[in-house]
Amino acid sequence: MPKLTLFVLDFCPYCVKARKYLKELQTEDPKYNAVEIDLIDESQNRVLANSYDYYLVPTFYLGKTKLFEGIMAKEDVRKVLESALAS
Repeated sequence: MPKLTLFVLDFCPYCVKARKYLKELQTEDPKYNAVEIDLIDESQNRVLANSYDYYLVPTFYLGKTKLFEGIMAKEDVRKVLESALAS
């Protein structure tokens, strides 16, 4: 099963949208449920967050490979999920 790591902050409006798009896409297409998503609150886990190379949230990683960083549209989240499935 592919595993994504998503770094977010609770007060970040773009992070809220990224999580919303994930849920919508998983509801719309069950194949996306095959992607495990490790949701990390950057403010609660600074040590882990600092071990990755990013500047903005939300940020998606597949392993240590950055797939997307910053403001996301629903289509961007779809591309991230597709990349994870293709790995």
